[in-house]
Amino acid sequence: MKYSAALLLSCLVAGACAGGGRPATPTPRARVGLEPNTTLLYAKPGAVGMARQLEATLDSIMRAGIAAGAAPGAELVVGRWGRIVLQRGYGHTDTTTSSPVPDDSTLWDMASLTKVIATTSSAMALQQEGKLNIDTPVVAYLPEFNAPEKAGITVRMLLEHRGGLEAGANLARSYRGRVAFLQQINARPLKYVPGDSMIYSDWDFVLMGMIVERISGQPLDRYVHDRIFAPLGMKDTDFQPLAPGTAPLQADTNCTALVGQATPARLARIAPTEWDREARPGHLWGIVHDNNACALGGVSGHAGLFSSGRDLAVFAQMLLNAGTYGGVEVLKPSTVVSWTSRQRPGYSRGLGWDTPSARSSAGRYFGPRAFGHTGYTGTSIWIDPERGLFVILLTNRVNPTSANMRHEPLRRAVADAVQSAILDAPLVDWEARR
Repeated sequence: MKYSAALLLSCLVAGACAGGGRPATPTPRARVGLEPNTTLLYAKPGAVGMARQLEATLDSIMRAGIAAGAAPGAELVVGRWGRIVLQRGYGHTDTTTSSPVPDDSTLWDMASLTKVIATTSSAMALQQEGKLNIDTPVVAYLPEFNAPEKAGITVRMLLEHRGGLEAGANLARSYRGRVAFLQQINARPLKYVPGDSMIYSDWDFVLMGMIVERISGQPLDRYVHDRIFAPLGMKDTDFQPLAPGTAPLQADTNCTALVGQATPARLARIAPTEWDREARPGHLWGIVHDNNACALGGVSGHAGLFSSGRDLAVFAQMLLNAGTYGGVEVLKPSTVVSWTSRQRPGYSRGLGWDTPSARSSAGRYFGPRAFGHTGYTGTSIWIDPERGLFVILLTNRVNPTSANMRHEPLRRAVADAVQSAILDAPLVDWEARR
């Protein structure tokens, strides 16, 4: 199926891009997870049961989205059954046409994808090693989190965003470092009784990052590098890309202290984000977009990670392989299944991960066993184990301003087009059933 340019621009604005036309019959439970030694290769869509015109369809959607102002640039990676069927950059990394065209090694600010790629993965590893009990109160791991009304908040509640904490606040205006942030999060009033509801909260994962650090005895970036990224060969994925491998900065220093340390070649690989005229005047380029993560030294459980399309494809395939990639097991199959599954009726959340919900970036056709997450800067990842499928869309939609929301219909259009291209399984409009 190929969209006309006029239809693409219309449906991108309306958020109604979709494909198909096949009957909505139930999806059979296909293979959940691949052979653990599966490593990614490149193939044409037809080799994995997908429509041959998928590449042309996605090129049309992405080019129309860039032309409509969804982002200056983007990287799209689509894989099925261990084969990458499309990995392509669109537009430019900055608003000028003289800036590089994104490629598979371009580094993007992951924003809240940090929560799942770094922090959740670390917590999964610690749990399966018997070092983390997610039903234990947070205060057992962070004794400073001792306000009486917060005594019943468990690690599980943080992972499900049911801890009663507010969504967040710009603490970076007045505070720096882990000690000050933990004190403030402990002191701030609850928004609801813990466990009674769900508010997506950065504070949940600021705390989760600190819990990983307390248990492991390492900074979050070092632990996840050694435990997850290095074994998988993810060489592009790190915090503080201007000076990778640097320890979190001192409590009285924010991440802008690293500006000037990067070589021109390093900067050329990084997609700039917002023009910040208040907190950090100037173009944010190679330093985390999130102000609170910057005030935490550039390394935090909720934001701060940078990565590339090629690295995230390996990460997604590891999850489709049920925790193993290239014969290296970083997570156990039972851990992957339990953490990526919806935890309770009425809520879309898994543990750390999200699952498709009405009008989500997963579009209409990602099924109930699918899982994923999005990031504020315009990043997203969706994985469908039943169809052996992943879709990774990385953009810098906040460049030059975070007021731009045109990336949202683009995400849905891409997700729907990819699912509609699958020929060996029925297309089900799961969104109509949610």
